[in-house]
Amino acid sequence: MNLVILTTVELAATTTLLLLLLATPLAWWLARSGSWWKEIAGALSALPLVLPPTVIGFYVLVALGPASPLMAVLAPFGIHSLAFTFTGLVIGSLFYSLPFAVQPLRTAFEAVGDRPLELAATMGAGPLDRFVTVAMPLARRGFVAAAILVFAHTIGEFGVVLMIGGAIPGRTEVLSTRIYSLVESLQFGAAHVLAGGLTLFAFVALLGLLLADRRIGLRP
Repeated sequence: MNLVILTTVELAATTTLLLLLLATPLAWWLARSGSWWKEIAGALSALPLVLPPTVIGFYVLVALGPASPLMAVLAPFGIHSLAFTFTGLVIGSLFYSLPFAVQPLRTAFEAVGDRPLELAATMGAGPLDRFVTVAMPLARRGFVAAAILVFAHTIGEFGVVLMIGGAIPGRTEVLSTRIYSLVESLQFGAAHVLAGGLTLFAFVALLGLLLADRRIGLRP
């Protein structure tokens, strides 16, 4: 059980860190760009919100399988398949949790507005400097929300990790798939304990998000 918990937390932490890095420039572009292409990009980034997890899991599984063009590119490096691996779980989680990083960050960047950035520009700050020293601090609520939502969402995901990882004990089994296995084997008592724990975690995460948002909002 300790290994299952460790794998789950490691997956959630890795996904959260990578998505904050990857979603930040995308969210900034979506918030600031005037191109009509951004609506297409925005719709694509939000697609996991409406797609069944099994659909995402299926396509990621195909893309990571040994017969995919991606694996043909990686084969010279000794990588023939990422299906049923922890790396595959991370890749699937990145796609599945992408909206929970992009949407809060985009909203926060849009709320920054033009005025602070224009003032920074008049003081000689370059584009990168304005982004790092002005936009990011003003959008801190979005970063906090994105981090909490992505972490909690990854902890609770099931369909994607089951299809990509196969719930292999000691390798790709996480808490949500362990609950499924316990129910299949009619171990309802153990399933109750894990399900109750995840429910409590989800509540604490949401409560923490609300409290953090309120605390940050009260800061000058």
